[in-house]
Amino acid sequence: MPIEIKMPALSPTMEVGKLAKWLVKEGDEVRSGDILAEIETDKATMEFEAVDEGKIASIAVAEGTDGVKVGTVIATLTGEDEGAAPPAPKAKAETPAPAATAEAKPEPAPASTPAPAAQAAPAASPIALKDQEGRILASPLAKRLAAEKGVDLSAVTGSGPHGRIVKADIEGAKAGTAKPANDQAEPAAAAPAPAPTASAAPAATEKPASVDMAPETRKLLDDRIPHSVEKLSGMRKTIAKRLTESMQQAPHIYLTVDIRLDKLMALRAELNDALKAQGVKLSVNDMLIKALGKALVAVPECNVTFAGNELIKYSRADISVAVSIPGGLITPIVQDADGRSLSSIANATKDLAERAKSGKLLPSEYQGGTASISNMGMMGIKQFTAVINPPQSTILAIGAGEQRPYVIDGALGVATVMSATGSFDHRAVDGADGARLMAAFKDFVEKPLGMLA
Repeated sequence: MPIEIKMPALSPTMEVGKLAKWLVKEGDEVRSGDILAEIETDKATMEFEAVDEGKIASIAVAEGTDGVKVGTVIATLTGEDEGAAPPAPKAKAETPAPAATAEAKPEPAPASTPAPAAQAAPAASPIALKDQEGRILASPLAKRLAAEKGVDLSAVTGSGPHGRIVKADIEGAKAGTAKPANDQAEPAAAAPAPAPTASAAPAATEKPASVDMAPETRKLLDDRIPHSVEKLSGMRKTIAKRLTESMQQAPHIYLTVDIRLDKLMALRAELNDALKAQGVKLSVNDMLIKALGKALVAVPECNVTFAGNELIKYSRADISVAVSIPGGLITPIVQDADGRSLSSIANATKDLAERAKSGKLLPSEYQGGTASISNMGMMGIKQFTAVINPPQSTILAIGAGEQRPYVIDGALGVATVMSATGSFDHRAVDGADGARLMAAFKDFVEKPLGMLA
């Protein structure tokens, strides 16, 4: 029987995606675990693997097609002993009404075929699906990865065809458990500003430049000022929506402190000399991530999420680090920043930043986090305020370290000083608690040996 290959849900919030690239063509033989295509979500490009063996009978969605709804048939697979299946209807590229295109229903399936709706939402099942012989439906690659990571397959929810467990499901699971790593952030979903998906953004055909413009103003621009209009990417739509929600729903309070960096920079130089043989090089930002993690544990009132009638308190500091990438911004997470060594943080931030820029992060590596840090000091920015990254309640904006007049032991001197500004969600964090966090952060930076204790 022909097997329908459907658009997978590569993250818990994904509703639509872009079929960036096909890595197979019609007539190709594929085996379970082979990579079929690259799927682009609003944050990353991920590989989609085959879970069944056979021949690609038809490709229904052309590469480069945007706005493909999860569960849409994108190709058909035929077993080696079967005749060629009738080609699936080709999905059209995005038109002025992308929503209608993305929701187009495939041709009715035979009566013996399970209903498409049941296949399109395997994630609703709380446990792994099994075949008639009681074996868990999982690809060979997924089984191997599960064994390596110590993941219990019996409770993993599959996102592949017919609810089969695939590679992406295992990569998003924690060792020794069946719950995805990003489930840690699920309680925060009750907050008024949950992470949106690309489908929640305005229609792709809207022209951003025309928003809030009177027709006569638009015509004036069209006639007199050379310009171009670019369609917003899924990432840019998500950034626009999330930050707008943050500013509208979270009352921001800003607190700034000046921090002397001389001792931290001296310690950094000494540590880098000791770690040189290991190929590890600490950046100032690595040490600031550690300092923020320690400060959040010392002042837990700021390591929280506002969730309507509840306040979610975290016992660990997972720091989201703002990284600029082509077309937008992403915040990969340094988990357990308070408990990790500086060398471990340095290795983690380097790896996460490299994979963020190449679009290879897993959803669990950028969804969640308990607080954020954004450093624009390397760009020469002296001071700025950052928008809170919902559903978090705290973000730290780091300015450049520079030589400034500074009172040292009662006398005016010159020191390397930076300004750090904390943005806090005033629904969850009182001003006094925010001030305590900024004081604790300053203390860890100015007395950096305390971070190593």
